[in-house]
Amino acid sequence: MLAYLIRRTIGTFPVIILIALIVFMLIQAAPGDPASLLLGEDASPADVTAIRARWGLDQPVIVQFGHFLWSALRLDFGESFRYGEPVLDLIGERFPASLELALYATLFATLIALPLGVWAAARPNSWIDNLGSVTGFVGISMPHFWLAIILILVLSGYFHLLPSNGRETLGLADDPITGFATLDALLHGNWEALGDAFKYLAMPAFVLSLNMVGIVMRVTRSAMIETLGEDYVMTARAKGVPERKVIWRHGFKNALVTIITVVGLEFGSLLSGSIIIETIFSWPGIGSLLLQGIGARDYPLITGVVLIYTTLFIFINLLVDFLYAAIDPRIRLGA
Repeated sequence: MLAYLIRRTIGTFPVIILIALIVFMLIQAAPGDPASLLLGEDASPADVTAIRARWGLDQPVIVQFGHFLWSALRLDFGESFRYGEPVLDLIGERFPASLELALYATLFATLIALPLGVWAAARPNSWIDNLGSVTGFVGISMPHFWLAIILILVLSGYFHLLPSNGRETLGLADDPITGFATLDALLHGNWEALGDAFKYLAMPAFVLSLNMVGIVMRVTRSAMIETLGEDYVMTARAKGVPERKVIWRHGFKNALVTIITVVGLEFGSLLSGSIIIETIFSWPGIGSLLLQGIGARDYPLITGVVLIYTTLFIFINLLVDFLYAAIDPRIRLGA
């Protein structure tokens, strides 16, 4: 187990370095100059030259990348051009908001998709199977940005049921402890702030989860249909095992490896793919931070956020591998 963990950890370094190089070269190739963008049109050429020298933009690209990579290995992503603060501090402030949003979206998606997929597989061609198929197609096909705008217009603009943007009502929450709005409200015992946090989470989490609902539901249905057709399931039924136990103990448990793979990958996608949703709902996460960095050509901020996304995605895949061994004893990670 330890040898497997070491091998996988060492194998991630070339991937991270390659992604950092690709991102760095792409933003360098984009038109525009960060110094000119941030100083404005009234800045003199001398001011622009001074800022470029201060940020090291006057050096060759390969030298800039070498400096950035060496600093990143020491968990120092440099200072943001736009905010004038360390990039790691900015990411640390925004990351809990993005993680909380992704966690609740994943929780909502799995609570809906797993039972629906299992029931659809247990009763093929029934009304529940048709409902699951329609839900899967709608979830996969629905454009996130369009649904987000419609929900804001209807639920916020017309019925005034939910807030349209932001993360909390000003002055209602207590001092943050963990950075997670719902958890901090529980730790403080502030039930009004807890309800307020769920109101702000409701629409963005629902919109973000919809695509995952469709994918997980369809994968669960396919995995369950395949598992329920195995010989050991038919043997259990022949022995008179109750159908509920056949489905959940024999069928669902053996289909979990496939389901966990998809849930893990989709969770990583929610973390890195929430940029549009965070922007529409003015959610203060690292997705909206990345978009602001792109607009300002903030090289350290862009590369730092992308590297954090990459590292998290790799870590999630590693965690999924360990869950395989916990669920199915036949899987040995050291093999």
